[in-house]
Amino acid sequence: MSQDISRRVFLGGAVATAGAVAGVATLGSGRAAAAPGDTVDAIVVGGGLSGLSAAKTLSESGASVVVLEARNRAGGRVHNITTPRAGATLDAGAEFIGPTQNHIAGLAREYDVRSIRTYNQGDSVFWNTDKGTRMPAALPLPAEFSTLAALPALARAQAEALLPYPVGEAWKHPNARHLDSITWKQYTDSITSDPTARMLTSIAMSAALSVRPDEVSALYYINYIAASGDENNPGTLIRLLSTDGGAQESLFEGGAALIPLRMANALGRRVVYNAPVRSIDHTGGIASVNSDAGTFRARKVIVAMSPAISGQIRYRPGLPAARVALSRGFHMGAVSKFSAVYRRPFWRDKGFSGQVIGNGRPIDVTFESHAEGRHILIGFISADAMRRLDHAPESQIVRECVGNFVDYFGPEARDLIDYGVFKWDLEEWSQGGPVAVSSPGTLTRYGPALRDPVGPIHWAGTETADYWTGYMDGAVRSGRRAAREVLADLR
Repeated sequence: MSQDISRRVFLGGAVATAGAVAGVATLGSGRAAAAPGDTVDAIVVGGGLSGLSAAKTLSESGASVVVLEARNRAGGRVHNITTPRAGATLDAGAEFIGPTQNHIAGLAREYDVRSIRTYNQGDSVFWNTDKGTRMPAALPLPAEFSTLAALPALARAQAEALLPYPVGEAWKHPNARHLDSITWKQYTDSITSDPTARMLTSIAMSAALSVRPDEVSALYYINYIAASGDENNPGTLIRLLSTDGGAQESLFEGGAALIPLRMANALGRRVVYNAPVRSIDHTGGIASVNSDAGTFRARKVIVAMSPAISGQIRYRPGLPAARVALSRGFHMGAVSKFSAVYRRPFWRDKGFSGQVIGNGRPIDVTFESHAEGRHILIGFISADAMRRLDHAPESQIVRECVGNFVDYFGPEARDLIDYGVFKWDLEEWSQGGPVAVSSPGTLTRYGPALRDPVGPIHWAGTETADYWTGYMDGAVRSGRRAAREVLADLR
């Protein structure tokens, strides 16, 4: 291994010296980590939760594997940041975990990452056109007269999600053709004309996907609802949107990124950082994967990336037309998380849970979080509000977001001791978040290409999951599924 390449290999999260990585490292299974030019059983492109789960499954089954990660860290869209003054650890990306998310919960136990319950006492705030209304935090959506008009649209979507079809294969839904011919906005607008109801049905979707209602296929979001469960528990909108008993029930002490960081640490020299993959050549019997850290060879390749950006890799021979069209039909949501750190949770003194949902700008959804004994308000900036601020100075983002917190919880919100913000839209190797969504017509025309292997290439990433698409649990599921496919072929 050359000195240049050795600088790119991290061991235990720290940069290894050239001497520490020169030669071949012996794995616990008796297989060996490979240098460029060697041939391994599988190369995994992407060191997020999906790619690491695939690599873990492969290595534990005795297969030799190399993970090529473009960033200088593991975790992908699961990422911890540190505030500039107080040094508090914040979740910049995926954070919450809830019932039926058993795959990520199992990894958390394995790597000794503990969870704590999201604060959900007192009242939340429903914000509607510069006015806040208190509502019990136990309710996922406001139960006031003006919002009742949203119920028929949401109830119909829930009924669609419960129809019999293979969850994760939305193109097999009984009403797939119609639902994929329209956007979520067209779907809900055809049921209700009430402005507040339309706002609520939009927020019910954008809170999870960070896109406008006219940017996503109705079929995609209905499958998203269906995916919020597991093989024994049908997905429900209540579970998707709720805190207690729902997808936001708990968060991880020390940040969710501890899980992929510890996974990568356990994989050791199998993980190569600063190694964006530029091309994959599978014209022969062995795939050649060209990265900035060198060219690696393998019998199989797992591309554990969002379909919205996996097409940026050059493939030889070219991918089937369906896979190309599928990638073009997906796009990333636009999102950022703003976190304000406080000495004490003043909102609790006022009987607030710290949660907001509504049409405030730029923040439309908030939660309370914790970090090292400090109390935090986190706010999500999404869709057009995020695009407007993508290139704004950080001072402007802080000013606008703190202004929102003042509106929601009172003037004490100005007394923050630190803050953190992370713009996923501008992150080179994600280009948005939290998940890639499909435009109308994509799933029914090209859906099978989401997971269908192409020669030795298999596809992973949370977008390819059956249950909990878009979540950490879906990422783990997808990586394990892709690894099982590879192991079956290797046998």
